[in-house]
Amino acid sequence: MLRIAVPDLVSNSFVPVLAAVDLGFFHEEGLDATVELLSPLSATFAALRQGDVDPVAGAAHATLSAFPNWHGAKLLAAVSQHLFWVLVVRKGLDAARGDLDALKGLRIGVAPNPDSALRRLLLEAGIDLARDRVHLETVADSVGSANVSFGVTAARALAEGHLDGFWANGLAAEVALRQGVGTLLLDVRSGDGPPGARDYTFPALATTEQFLAERPDTAAAAVRALVNAQQALQADPGRAIEVGKRRFPPFEAGLIADVVRVDAPYYDAVISEDTVVRLNQFAQDMGRLGHPVKYEQVVATEMRALWRPGSTRRAD
Repeated sequence: MLRIAVPDLVSNSFVPVLAAVDLGFFHEEGLDATVELLSPLSATFAALRQGDVDPVAGAAHATLSAFPNWHGAKLLAAVSQHLFWVLVVRKGLDAARGDLDALKGLRIGVAPNPDSALRRLLLEAGIDLARDRVHLETVADSVGSANVSFGVTAARALAEGHLDGFWANGLAAEVALRQGVGTLLLDVRSGDGPPGARDYTFPALATTEQFLAERPDTAAAAVRALVNAQQALQADPGRAIEVGKRRFPPFEAGLIADVVRVDAPYYDAVISEDTVVRLNQFAQDMGRLGHPVKYEQVVATEMRALWRPGSTRRAD
């Protein structure tokens, strides 16, 4: 049994991984696989380090929370490209998209670890948290339980008036927009915000060097399953509905195909050398990485041949 962990289950961020399990792509590779929720993000990678799970899907930079200077872990593939969190504020503010001055004096819900990307983004945009009274807060009831999805909790807190905004996944944003309680302020992946912010981090499939050494064929099969799931969702985003029905509350399940349709162009497993340079620079800027490291120390380069469509056929 292949045990996969994710830090947020009711989310679009890791749908290709969920689809690889639920739509049978792991089974086609001869693997039985399960997905479990382990939050917050640091707990996901701590479980990987402890050997409690096999691969994990999470923000690439968060690997460093459990594997300092990338010692002991490798990225197998990208789940999708670019920074995958978005910034939503309450609708009554009438904030224009991209206007970060609208954040002054507001309470913004953030999860531990994803908050580092927002802090860096605001710093580069000239927003001083103390001077501009921008309060980044942990959302009540979203941390400390292994069974809580942050985005769902943040969207509910916004609707109930406990927050002025949140930094979370695209599905949580879509919930707030469809319910009429939120408006999209920043989608960094699409070009909003400071230049370079979209490449702070990205969702990745990661594992330990020990797992790679002991089970290289299983690691390769996991990458093939992921790439096949990415291709299937690109071809037909509606296939995400089956994932939603199995994994999400009914309202979120009804939205997932539309959100995946927006995400699908970013479903690319490639991790380029430039991507790793920018990832490591962000980690250094945030004090998470002590010095630059080589691409080969970050990425399982033996998986590169499997990242491109048409390169995923299992050897008999």
